[in-house]
Amino acid sequence: MIKVLIVEDDPMVAQLNKRYVQSVEGFDVLGITSNGDEALGFCKKTEVDLIILDIYMPKTDGISFLKELRKRFMMIDVILVTASRECQNIDAVLKLGAVDYLMKPFGYERLKKSLESYAGRYKLFHDRGMVEQEDLDIITKKYRENNDGGMIKGLHKKTLERIRGLMEGNPGTYFSSEDIARKTALSKVTVRKYLEYLESIGEVKLEVEYGDIGRPSHLYKYFETTC
Repeated sequence: MIKVLIVEDDPMVAQLNKRYVQSVEGFDVLGITSNGDEALGFCKKTEVDLIILDIYMPKTDGISFLKELRKRFMMIDVILVTASRECQNIDAVLKLGAVDYLMKPFGYERLKKSLESYAGRYKLFHDRGMVEQEDLDIITKKYRENNDGGMIKGLHKKTLERIRGLMEGNPGTYFSSEDIARKTALSKVTVRKYLEYLESIGEVKLEVEYGDIGRPSHLYKYFETTC
């Protein structure tokens, strides 16, 4: 069982993340702390394999906490789950050894995918004495990039880039699946499938509009970054 600590100052988000994590087979949440100071104290007393960590917190923030962990040679794996889109923050935590970075708001499937990927990595390094190159390729970003970026079966890279390019080129604009289908000459069913994928990995934001009559409208906006 992979032992998890959640470090999040928003109680509702922390409980939601706990339910998400515990729904994935092989993971057990041992505790929740609201800042880096509490998390450091927890890690001193309790063996933890993985930390689900926010950046923006009172007292000791996520980056300072991660630096302190490494200073103390506490090589606990970390997945960042945060609203921060600042390149400097992302670069810092990746250099400090974060195994993944999820931008809020993200879909359950994106977190599940991250945890399942981590479980494969954990099993590889804990259950075997030696590994082969092929084993390492499976858990590296280079492998995922050479295999259509780890996309789910049935999606194609060129179609994804077509939809992504349209949305990325119109920052701040909300699109319906009908809008994108019309502009890309794709079917609404196809577009909806790709939008759901982009939403699940945290690249687009979903807004649901409820009108007086008929079904609610699903609108999608591409996340802008400061890079």
